[in-house]
Amino acid sequence: MQTVETLNEGLKRAYTVTITSKDIDARVEKEVKAIAPQVRMPGFRAGKVPANLVKKMHGESLQRDALNNSIQESIQKLIADQKLRPAMQPSVELDEAFEFGKDAEIKVALEVLPDIAAPSIEGITLERLTVEVADAQVDEAAGRIATQQGALEEYADSHKAKDGDTLTIDFVGKVDGEVFEGGSAEGVKLKLGAGQFIPGFEEQLTGVKKGDEKTIEVTFPEEYGAAHLAGKPATFDITVQSILNADKPKLDDEFAKSLGLEGLDQLKELLKGQIEQEHNGLTRTYMKRKLLDQLAAAHDFDVPPSMVEAEFEQIWQQLQHEAGHEEDPAAALAEMEAEKEDYRAIAVRRVRLGLLLSEIGQANGVVVNDQEMNRLIMQAAQQYSPQDRERFVQYVRQDPMAAAQLRAPLYEDKVVDFLFEKAEITDRAVSREELEAAIEAEDGDLKPHVHGPNCGHDHHDEKPKAKKAAKKPVPSEVEGAEAEPAAEEVKAEEAEEAPAKKPAAKKAAKKEEAVAETADEAAAEEKPKKKAAPKKAAAKTE
Repeated sequence: MQTVETLNEGLKRAYTVTITSKDIDARVEKEVKAIAPQVRMPGFRAGKVPANLVKKMHGESLQRDALNNSIQESIQKLIADQKLRPAMQPSVELDEAFEFGKDAEIKVALEVLPDIAAPSIEGITLERLTVEVADAQVDEAAGRIATQQGALEEYADSHKAKDGDTLTIDFVGKVDGEVFEGGSAEGVKLKLGAGQFIPGFEEQLTGVKKGDEKTIEVTFPEEYGAAHLAGKPATFDITVQSILNADKPKLDDEFAKSLGLEGLDQLKELLKGQIEQEHNGLTRTYMKRKLLDQLAAAHDFDVPPSMVEAEFEQIWQQLQHEAGHEEDPAAALAEMEAEKEDYRAIAVRRVRLGLLLSEIGQANGVVVNDQEMNRLIMQAAQQYSPQDRERFVQYVRQDPMAAAQLRAPLYEDKVVDFLFEKAEITDRAVSREELEAAIEAEDGDLKPHVHGPNCGHDHHDEKPKAKKAAKKPVPSEVEGAEAEPAAEEVKAEEAEEAPAKKPAAKKAAKKEEAVAETADEAAAEEKPKKKAAPKKAAAKTE
């Protein structure tokens, strides 16, 4: 193998690597010897087929494998010999004029991670905003659970449906005037205001009465799971079978016991713990924001353009997805385009912070251990269908890049926790409203995207200052913190499209672990059970 450097400019590197035909032929011969004992051919005893006949039978396949393996090993040797730290997967191009029997010339282009001076972790000062749980908050959360568990009673025929009412409906969906598969269902329960169905569906049923027949017009979201329906206008012929109202049960020991608990005090204790956990998550979000702001202000270095572009594409895709849910998607997209460079600057900041956190973690022995990694893999595998989970697990275990991507968010959190331990922290008691206002303030470059109580992670959203577009969610602040090397995003694709939203929380009646959903989650309105799933697919969206 011969290597010639053809580019060394900033973080960009390029090389021409020549693999001799002798090396490729030697690999082929070695493989022929390895497989010959297993080859079967009429006229020859098992394992006695001559090597020249084996090569004649499988030569083309063996040559391709030998070439691919030679290229992979050459790239790894190049990286090791040149002491390179790739930012992304190298680009590899085989000379178009290559023929087997001749030397193979490949061109390798890549970007390397910058050399970062040992980051200083001294002098970090942070304020921890803390919120006490008020009894009124606990009572309110318990009341929401009671409402959720209430029995449904049917209104009088003259009652006009309003938000909070549960309708039992039949519907028939049509596109271009034709009934489409999966667009019809009977006896579907729909709670107005719960956001179960595609945008515009529920709103048009406000004011209907039992027995009403109504045709509504909607448009499927551009990102709708069924490609043949995405973005298309449709009509639904609705028949209202009944309108139901939730009857709130009495909040007492008997109610708590119906949930499998010892009494009302235990229910309130569980809810208080959940609200505390939510407050702690908000506090951590605020502290992390301030920590990253300090790190960003204290460090400035060039970052690999390919990493920035990958991060920007992730941000942009998320924004486009969110724009599709705005009242005026076209206006939202136009606003995004006007601020495109602001979002690109955010991508630069994220990549820089990711590399910085990675450097801090490595310098201070922060690691994700095997047990933690196994848990991450198992959690990610749950997104796959049962028959595909094992393949996913094997893929992650065999692909270092995929494993690094999966490990990155936890690694980031562990580095942040390490820095919290090193920081000088002062405490200040505030109300929940004050904490939320501090998080939402637009005096920084970073805004959190809190998914609700007990979200389990600090999913930060960075925005330009004082712009309307700042209201739109943006992906995580420092995804890919463990960026050595960075990896393409690994996403578990859904094995099959889910036709309906899953219930927001388990029924509280399933004892403590069900009540252990967060206060808001436990209060989330229970969605109808899946029934004739294919028929509901058209009317619902994740």
